[in-house]
Order: sequence, then structure tokens, then C-alpha cells
Amino acid sequence: MKQSKLPQAAQWSVEETMKQVDGRLDGLTTQEVTDRTEKFGPNALAGKRQSTLLEKFIAQFKDLMIIVLIVAAIIAAATGEAVDAIIILLVVILNAVFGVFQEAKAEQAINALQEMSAPNAHVRRNGETVTLKSDALVPGDIVLLEAGDIVPADMRLVEVASLQIEESALTGESVPVNKDLVAVTDTSVGLGDLSDLAFMNSNVTYGRGVGMVTATGMETQVGRIAGMLDSTQERKTPLQENLAHLGKVLTILILVVAVVVFVVGMIRGNESLINMLLTAISLAVAAIPEGLPAIVTITLALGTTRMAKLNALVRRLPAVETLGSTDIIASDKTGTLTQNKMTVEKVITAAGVVDAATADGATATTDQGALATVLMLNNDTKQTTDGLVGDPTETALIQYNLDHGVDAPAFLAEHERLAEIPFDSERKLMTTVNKMSTTGDLWVTVKGAPDELLKRVTRIQVNGQIEPLSNEKRDELLTINHQLAVQALRVLAFAYRPVSEVPSEMTSDKVEQDLVLAGFVGMIDPERPEVAGAVEEAKAAGIRPLMITGDHADTAKAIAVRLGIIEEDDQAGVITGAQLDQISDEDFEAKVKQYSVYARVAPEHKVRIVNAWQKQGKVVAMTGDGVNDAPALKAADIGVGMGITGTEVSKGASDMVLADDNFSTIVVAVREGRKVFANIQKAIQYLLSANLGEVLTLFVMTMMGWQILAPVHILWINLVTDTFPAIALGLEPAEKNIMQQKPRGRASNFLSGGVFGNIVYQGLLEGGLTLLVYWLALTFPAHTASAQMHADALTMAFATLGLIQLFHAFNSKSIHGTIFTKQLFKNRAFNWAILAAFVLLAATILVPGFNSLFHVATLDLFQWAIVIGAGLTMVIIVEVVKLIQRRLHKN
Repeated sequence: MKQSKLPQAAQWSVEETMKQVDGRLDGLTTQEVTDRTEKFGPNALAGKRQSTLLEKFIAQFKDLMIIVLIVAAIIAAATGEAVDAIIILLVVILNAVFGVFQEAKAEQAINALQEMSAPNAHVRRNGETVTLKSDALVPGDIVLLEAGDIVPADMRLVEVASLQIEESALTGESVPVNKDLVAVTDTSVGLGDLSDLAFMNSNVTYGRGVGMVTATGMETQVGRIAGMLDSTQERKTPLQENLAHLGKVLTILILVVAVVVFVVGMIRGNESLINMLLTAISLAVAAIPEGLPAIVTITLALGTTRMAKLNALVRRLPAVETLGSTDIIASDKTGTLTQNKMTVEKVITAAGVVDAATADGATATTDQGALATVLMLNNDTKQTTDGLVGDPTETALIQYNLDHGVDAPAFLAEHERLAEIPFDSERKLMTTVNKMSTTGDLWVTVKGAPDELLKRVTRIQVNGQIEPLSNEKRDELLTINHQLAVQALRVLAFAYRPVSEVPSEMTSDKVEQDLVLAGFVGMIDPERPEVAGAVEEAKAAGIRPLMITGDHADTAKAIAVRLGIIEEDDQAGVITGAQLDQISDEDFEAKVKQYSVYARVAPEHKVRIVNAWQKQGKVVAMTGDGVNDAPALKAADIGVGMGITGTEVSKGASDMVLADDNFSTIVVAVREGRKVFANIQKAIQYLLSANLGEVLTLFVMTMMGWQILAPVHILWINLVTDTFPAIALGLEPAEKNIMQQKPRGRASNFLSGGVFGNIVYQGLLEGGLTLLVYWLALTFPAHTASAQMHADALTMAFATLGLIQLFHAFNSKSIHGTIFTKQLFKNRAFNWAILAAFVLLAATILVPGFNSLFHVATLDLFQWAIVIGAGLTMVIIVEVVKLIQRRLHKN
């Protein structure tokens, strides 16, 4: 991809870059950052403009049913029913205001989540390294880059160590670019050839580097491309599309029914054209759950906000619903199942195994001292005012020397690192070249997995002397390695080789050969105390936990047994990456249920694990923290990134990020996901059964030639008794047995699990009870005058329909369980919603002046008793049906 204008920074030398952007290698001062932030603004791309409150309000009137209501108001006004017209318009405005409120709340929650998931950058400020949100960067900042980072701004590289950056988002070239410090002189080259620059949103795939920010925000190359693109509409989630489809189907069906009712009514000749038109509109209004998509969205958004407080950051709303159906949780061991606080416990040299507490540090002139020297030099840990920062394994090695009185910063300053080959998961080794202050020569130091390093070792240090490594000694060391691994210790091997100069080719084949073994160290990362309980809870919920680790199989099994993932005698449940490579995809898919622990695996094995379980029809959650984990995280139904140890690439590929890297947080998130799904199911069951009851009531009234409920009655019921309780149901606490239920399965939806049947019978029951009350009021009237008698009947039907729905809201607190538990009144929002809805419903009948506005009569105590009795009957019948359902299910 060629570009017409080469970024000027590509032609600058390192020294000229510092002059051009007025930067220093030790970083900017706080005052300089403040001044530049005012001048250049935040380091962020101009996002899609969010609509204003007024625009949101106007958008509420684009809905089909809102248009129908406005037409109804116009008709009512034209026929002299001014009060009806005012009430209808008032309800429309209230609905619009409420819709704006819901949309704003959901938008606010989503924006908060996006803010929390913004990439971080490691920056030098005031001479110290700090971690900041990338939008805080300004030109002149010094940024530290390492494998897994997302480049936070455009920058001129000032230091590189085997740095490779993947820039396909800009260049279309998926092969990473090798970076160097040589200024570009050919102005005809494309972006992919600018090896001295790093571009915003590209991915560091290998090595390390340091860059000086030259452009931020819309001035970056990505920003310029973004400026040329029109803002795109945000795609609806599958969940929203399914709900929208449901709404369209219901709209078509109900409009057909409304037309039939209108035609039948006109044929009967009992009502005028205007009245029948209003009747048809009433029917349509009663049937459409117009608030359902908004209620679902706000419930999901509130669920993600609650999860964020529980250290589970959900980055995509539909993931909340998917979490509830998780069958498999494949978890990394280190830092997720364990504490990620490695401690050196054993030190192994040619003389044998000793406890770390009694071994020598790096300043000792012994075999143990030589080993401690290598593990100090072959280490990327940084010592800051906040303590040791780096990989937990490496910080443990530095801490080991600190505990033995070694001044780590001074020691490392005396033993300057001159070159390196960074660690990667394929060869499982890391190499450095350091200057030795005592001898004046150089040491190549190598650390890595014992089985890998021993392949490259030919000699061993014994009592200060270098001797050939015999096969017997090699076997003895491998036996020690195995014994320590069985004890759940992680073993690392360390070797060195004196050289006179830095090797001309810093490659594994040239440098990591003919080494002198210094020894091993055995470390342990103890399991998190809460994880065993979380594993037990996951198993009770029908979820199968898997452990995936790069550690030795014996180490992995020991931890898995302690956590309850497998049993002590389960030999077949553990498989290594090497063994996995020998199995075809077809065989692995057939045998995948045998394995619960995957040891010595590379990140690419995770994709096979995910695919194999998905072929079994399972919903898979997969954790990962590395760059190479991104494909597996995307392939999984729920990709789970690590908030602390995870790279920005892995977080970006994830559906959920764990702020505490803790396995138990995944289980908590699954519980919350199940709760959110269950609450949406409850709201859907409640709304659709209520709407079906209203439709049945109006349809039968029309067919029987009875006086029917007016649009204002239905609108008031929909606004008051539908909306408030439905939203409050989204805040219901989880039912006690929610984690004893088996996963729903991939094919389930909101109408499965008996919900569709419940909607049908409960809707018929609501309509039937309302019609029964209407019939009783006409058959056993409190007044003899026909007009008063019909007014009473209509009022009782109106009150019954509204009150039944309030009672039915309690039924909907559990799909199949009884509501008579200690949790009946635990949801305070629900209690207030029911109380507010009841007061507003009763006010239309009891408050003087309101009854004339709503065309209702005043009821006596006996009539109110019938209305309340109908509501209680709804609860009793539904409870009996639930009891029968539970017994049938149990049998």
C-alpha cells in the first residue's frame, strides 16, 4: 500500500526526533504533559457522534406503534374526545421520555465499559516508568513496547531489541515487520517499509523497543484513515435482531387480528366507524410489547455493570447471555487458578537439592552463587518504587537474591546486558549476553524448560570447575526435575557460556549451544484459596473445568488434583501438547471428553481444544493472556482475557476480561450471566402473557358485542403495570438453585424451557379471569340502571386486568419455582415498582376527577373484593401449575 506523503518522522534520526518533538529519553515532566495536552488534545480517534437527548427523544416517535397511537389521538380529538386525545398524547410523551432514559442509561453503561477496556501504555514520565491509559499520551512521550502490546500512538523508535510489529491494519501485509533505528531516505516507499516507525493500533509480536511519540489522535496514520471514512452505523447484536424479528412477527399478526375485529364489529353494526377504529387500535396497542427491546438492552447493560464491579469486564453485551449457557471453562493455570506469586523453594546444582532459604545468592563464589548470578542476569524484572514489576517467575528469581542480601540494581548495573534473544513459547528459552565485572569477559546466559535446555548443554559446573555432562548426571537431573514436578514445583534450568565478544548472529542455532549447566531452581505458585470452591460450584452447575498450561504434566496434574479438577488416580485425564500433536483432529474430537488437563501446550493447541468441544455441541469459555492466544479467544464462544497479565492483543480479542485474573471470577460471571438470562426470560414471559391477556379480553368483548376497554385504558395498563415491573424483574436476585441447574445448551432461546407454554396459558388465564369479572358485574350488578351497570363492569374489567398483571408480576419472579420464599420481597426496586403501579392504577378510579378522565366508575368494597379475588386467583392457579410442572419434571 503506497502513500502519497511519507511521514516526516521516518526521515529523522533519533537525535533529530528529540529536537523536533522536544522530547527526552527520561520522559516529559508533568507540566510539559499538561501543556501539550491542552495543545494537541487527547490521544484518541474522533468517535462516532452520539445523538443528543433531543435527537433521542424525536427518534422515539419513529416507532410504528407510536405512530398508530398518534393517529388514535388525532381521531379522538376529531370526534370530540379531547380528554382521550390528551391522555393518549401524554402517555406517548411519557413513553418517549422513558425510552430516552433507558437508551441514555444503556449508552452510559456501554461507554463506561469501553473506557475501562481502553489499552494501556507503559510510559516514562518524570524519569520513572508509569502505566497510563493510551489516550493520555502526548507528542514527545517515551513509550516502552514489548510483545503483546498494542502500539498506542505513532512514534519514532529510539531503541529496539529484536522488535517485530504486525501492521496489517494499515498495510494489508500480515507478516510482521522487523524494526530498526535506521532513518528512511527513500521517499517513494510505503508504510510497510518504514522500519524506524511504529504506528498506532499495530501489534507488537516479538521483542522489545522504546519509541518517542511523534503524532497522536487524528494526526496518526490510523487517524488520517479514520478521518476519510464516514461514520458507520453500529450493527445490532444477534439478540437485538431476534427481538426485532419477534416484534415484527407480532406486529403483523396483531394487525391482522385488529383488521378482523374491525371488520366483524362493523358487520355487527353495534358500534360506529370511529369507535371500531379506536377498538382496533386498542387491540394493536394491547398486543405489541413495544418496550421489550429497550428492557432487554437495559437489563444486559445493567448486568455488565454489575459484573464489572465483580471484576468481570464484559466487552460485548451479547456475551452476557452466552455466559449463562457455558458448558466448558478452559482455564490457564498460572495466575488464574494460582496466585501468580512464584517463590523459589529448591535450588539444584551438581551437588544436589537444597532449600532456597539456605542456598547462596549471586555474590557467592560457589556453584550456587554462579546459578544465582545467571538467574539474575537472565531476567527482565524492573525494580520500581511500587516493588518488582515483571513476569511472576522472573520477579521470584530477583526476590530470591534480594532475600539473600544482594543489591539487585547495583549488581545489574555492573553486569550490563549487551544483547538478547527474547523468550518465545516455541523454543521455551531466553538468552542474554552480559558483561562480567569480575572477569572482564562476557557471559551468554540461557534459561528455560529443563528438558529443552538440557538438549543444548554439554558441560556442568562442579565445585567451581567446568566438567563434561555425563549421561548418568543428565538422567539424574531429569529424575530430580520429575520428582519436583510431582510436588507441583515449577522447575527452570539455567546455563551459561563464557565468550570474548557479542556473537555476530544472535540466533538460537548460533548462540544457544555448547552450554555449561549452572543448575535448576524449583518454584511454586500456590493455588488461589477460593478456586477449589469455584471448581466445585462449576461442577455442580454442570460446567466442566479444564486446566491448560505450559507447565510440566506432573506439575499440572498436582495442582489439578489439589483443586478438584481431576482425581489422584486419573492418569488418562492429562495430555501434553506433544501427545496432542500425534492425534488427528478426528480422533481428538472423539476422545476430547477424556481429558481435563492439558500440559506443555503451545497457544495454537487451544484452538484445537475449542473446536473439538464445539464439535460436541458445547458452549466453550476459553482464557488466554498472550498474543498467540487471540485466535483461540476468538474461536471460543466466550473469550476471556486476563486484565493483569494479559496482553492488549488478547484483551482486544476477548469477550470478557478478568480484572483480577481469577478463575473464581469466571464462575461468578457465569452465575451472573445465568441470572441476567433468567431475568430477561421472566420479563418476556410477563410482558407477552400480559399482552396476550389484553388481546383476548378485547377480542372476546368485541365478538360478544360488549362495551370494550378504550385505548386510554390499555395504554395506562401498558405504561403502569407492564413497564415498571418488567424493568424491575431485570433486577431480580439470582434464584438459589441457579448454579445447580445444568447449562441450557446451544439451541436454547428466551422462549425455551417451558416459557412459550407459560406465556400461552397465563395469557389465556389473565384474559379469562378479566372476562369472568366483566360477566359477573353484568350478571350480578350493583346498580339497576343499564348505563351504570355497564360502567361498573367496564371499570371492574379495567381494574382486574391491571391488578392481575401486578399479581402476575410476582408469579414471574420465578419461571418454575414457587414465589413463597424468603426472597419474595428481597428486590426493593420491584417492591417500589409494584407499589407505584398500584397507586397509579387505583388513582384512576379512586381520585375524584380522574375517573371521568378515564371513563371509569367508583367501585364499592364488594366490587373491589371481586377484583382483588381475581388477582389472587391468578397467583393460586399459576402456583398450582408450577407445582405440577416441578413434579412432572422430577419424575
